[in-house]
Amino acid sequence: MEHGAVQYRHEWKHEISYADLLSIRARLRAVTQPDPHAVNGRYMIRSLYFDNASDKALRQKTDGVNMREKFRIRYYNGDPSSVIHLEKKSKISGLGTKFSANLTPEEAEKIVTGDTAWMLASCDMLIRELYAKMRYQGLRPQTIVDYTREPYIYVPGNVRVTFDYDIRTALRSTDFLDPDCVTIPAGEPVILLEVKWDDYLPDIIRACVQEKGLRVGSFSKYAQCRIYD
Repeated sequence: MEHGAVQYRHEWKHEISYADLLSIRARLRAVTQPDPHAVNGRYMIRSLYFDNASDKALRQKTDGVNMREKFRIRYYNGDPSSVIHLEKKSKISGLGTKFSANLTPEEAEKIVTGDTAWMLASCDMLIRELYAKMRYQGLRPQTIVDYTREPYIYVPGNVRVTFDYDIRTALRSTDFLDPDCVTIPAGEPVILLEVKWDDYLPDIIRACVQEKGLRVGSFSKYAQCRIYD
């Protein structure tokens, strides 16, 4: 489905050590702006990812499919009563874009519990698209992904640099809207550095995020949280 003009962004992902985090963080703090949505420099993210019975989204990621997409519902800082987003992330040849729609807690609860008929009459194209793919591709809520994000902003190039860590998962997707549901670590601890930008990555940011031995990777928090399936 079409969503109007599409802005694809470049993205690097690196798995880094704690020592890398400390040195890169120090350099970023000297040149970037803090994210206005962060509290004490960070915020918590909870996402609920969708997949079908054949694990289409997971397999597309692990197989490195050139054109792929995934749907998720997301809220922040353990507060589902504030802002809940439905998001679709698409990747083409390593470039990414994201479409987003707001959901009320009641709408999110209906999606989680399989009450989807109302979605067909929604004014939002993304909600209708998810409805169609739940109906015809068998997409269903699959896995909860929790983590802490530490964001930094650099306006030239529309650059966003984030550290993600303390990745956890819950085994029952229906617990998504319960901030106090039990979560467990998603395997071995990982610190993920992500760098996203539009048309160009300024040299000053390129220098900030470089560490010896660092390689661009394809780490997926969703795939990591599927290890207990």
